[in-house]
Parts: sequence; C-alpha cells; structure tokens
Amino acid sequence: MADIGLFHTLTVSDVQNQGLYLNDGEGGRILLPKRYVPDNTNVGDEIKVFVYLDSDDRPIATTQRPRVTLHQAANLQVVDVNTTGAFLDWGLPKDLFVPFAEQNQRMEPGNNYVVYVTLDNTGRLIGSNKLNRFIQDEAKAIWPGEPSPFEQGDKVKMLIAQRTDIGYKAIVNDKYWGVLHESQIHTAIRVGQRFEGYVRRVREEDHRLDLSLEPLGHTRADPVAKKILAKLHESGGSLGLGDHSPADLIELHFGVSKRAFKMAMGKLFKQREIVIIPEGICLPDHPAAASGTSERKAHRSSTIPRSQKTEKKTPAAKTDQKTPRDTDTMTTDSPKADATDTDTATVQPWGNHTKKASHSDANNRSPENDSKRSTKHSKPANTQDKSTKSKKTVYRNPKNKTASTLSLKK
Repeated sequence: MADIGLFHTLTVSDVQNQGLYLNDGEGGRILLPKRYVPDNTNVGDEIKVFVYLDSDDRPIATTQRPRVTLHQAANLQVVDVNTTGAFLDWGLPKDLFVPFAEQNQRMEPGNNYVVYVTLDNTGRLIGSNKLNRFIQDEAKAIWPGEPSPFEQGDKVKMLIAQRTDIGYKAIVNDKYWGVLHESQIHTAIRVGQRFEGYVRRVREEDHRLDLSLEPLGHTRADPVAKKILAKLHESGGSLGLGDHSPADLIELHFGVSKRAFKMAMGKLFKQREIVIIPEGICLPDHPAAASGTSERKAHRSSTIPRSQKTEKKTPAAKTDQKTPRDTDTMTTDSPKADATDTDTATVQPWGNHTKKASHSDANNRSPENDSKRSTKHSKPANTQDKSTKSKKTVYRNPKNKTASTLSLKK
C-alpha cells in the first residue's frame, strides 16, 4: 500500500464516473477524484499524486500539492479551533488537525504557527507544535565510522522557527536545529520564512550547526554579481553605490554584507563588465563610463614609477658640540695677567652664544665648588648604582700658592 502523506507515481487501472482508480503496487486501489483527473488520461498511464486520508479515513489521491508532507515542518495558518484542537490550512480540502496535546500554547484562529507533520497512533496525519520532539540538536553520525551529515560550506534548506537573544533558530533540512546569528543577517527575515542557506560551522564541542545566508569564501561573489548586473540594467546602466557606500545602504538594496558586495564588484571590474566612476559604478556602454576611464588614465599618468621615486632624506646626525655648561676656561699664568687686577674675558663657544669667564673666578676656585660641578654634570653609566655608590670629592692644586698651601701628590 502507498504510504500516507507522501507523493507517489501510480498507474491508472480503471476509469469510473467518480474518477480514476490507481494501482498502489500491492493489489490495492486508490481513488483519484474526477475534479483532479488530468485531461486525456487513459488506462495504463502513470500519474504523480499525493496520498492522504479523507474524512472517512480512506486513502485518497490528489494532484494538488500540499504545503508540507510527512516528516516535514512548515509555517501554517489556523483556520478553525474546536474542543479537540486546531485545524490548519495546508493546501488540501481537508485541513491538517493539531490536537491540544501537540500544542505548546493554545492556537488562535488567524495566527501562523510552525508545525511538524507526523502520524498519530491510529495512522492519521496530524501536526505538532512541539518541535523538539522531532528536530535533533546534534548533527552527527548515528553509527561510529559514518561521515558527518554536514560539512562547512554545505548548502541547506532552512525554515526560520524561533527568535532568540543571539539571532534565530532554524530547522535545517526538516531534521536538525541550527542557529543563524545576528552578525550573519543582512536582510529582513521573520519566523516562518524559508531560505537556502549554508553551514558556516559545525561546532566540535557539541556538533551543533551555525548557519549563514551567504556562501562562504569567494563563492559568495557569484550570486551578488548577478544581482548587481540586474540592478544596473533596471536603473538605466548606472548605480550610485561603490566602495565608499555605507553598509546599511548596501544591505537595503542587495541584502548582503558590504564585504560580499565589494568582492562581487571587484570581480565584475576585472571581467570588464562594469566601470567604476566617482558617483558609483556603471556599465561600459554608459555615457558616464568615459569619465571613469579618463580619470583612471589621468591618475596613472600622474603617478611616478617606483624606480624614479627619490628616497627619503634621512636627517643628518646632530654633532654633539655641547661642552659642560659651567666649565670655566683655564687661562695660562702670564706676567701680564698677574700684574693687572682687571678681569680678562675669554670667549667660549656654547651653541650660538658666548660666555665670559673672569680670571678672578678661575683663581677663586675651591675644591668644594669643583666637586659640586663634577658631580652635577657627570652622567653615571648605570643609574641604578646612584644609591649604592658614594660620591667622591676631587681635590685640585690651587693656582695661587701661599706658604700654608699643601701640595697634593698626583
């Protein structure tokens, strides 16, 4: 007998006033009502039909296509509610029944709900809103040694089922749960929508699926490039979007990320299918393409080849011409200097300035002042040894010797 809730290709065995009788392959006959019989159908022809149960629980066939079949999930609208449950419109004359026991919350007429089609204990088709009983969290092989059902980059069919804090939960291929994160959403979506998406990652720690609406890698540029060309033809050959356009504006027009848009635009530009102009992009035969071509030529002519580029001038090393700031010029003992009491001014270079050093200051040097100057301007090699090393006082022989002056040995 043909399975209930699925499509079958059956052979016409008999023609009656009420319709055609189809052979189910096991000696049974299934009625195809007359209103669904295609024209010019004769005995022996094969017809693809959907088999379900009528109001009297008898198998019946139809050429109509329901919105959902057995072991599939769909977003359906409630048309009626009675004391036993809710009835949902699934595209067939007999509505899909959802008992109260299979509802997470009481369904209300006019609202849409995501349900999973299954069989009850009597073999009738029913819907269930308790999706976790039928949808698996982990996408892994059932038996050891079997390959994983999904790999990164696989194309899948997804049904948006629930809104979460991090994005949306989606039913993947009517069998597994997947998560579509907010960062992967660049277009308006809602619960109940169907998309063709891609597996962004299969998490190793729990075998759960992370999803994406765009292909991974450079393959994402192909569908976006087709959208760009179609948009250019619709808008008369030019489009006011380019590399510097805001990401929100790109998502509004194309429903993709800015990165995918730039990849597609670069691919079209390399294939010479578009021309980049200051206002955005255009087709090669558009009048604005000439300005974009001339602008690129002017830009190339104005650029200097690398071989002719002059190297950066490195600043000359500064010569250290500094001398100790407080060092006095040592004057030689001469009879003229001893005889006169006037100060002799000697000029010492210090940058662009001159400094006068008097002979009397040189004669009035004391060991204490010399020691202060030497310790003030001397830079120790290691700053960490300042506290450990004691300062040494250096004594020098005075120039004006008297009888009480002691001579120091060198």
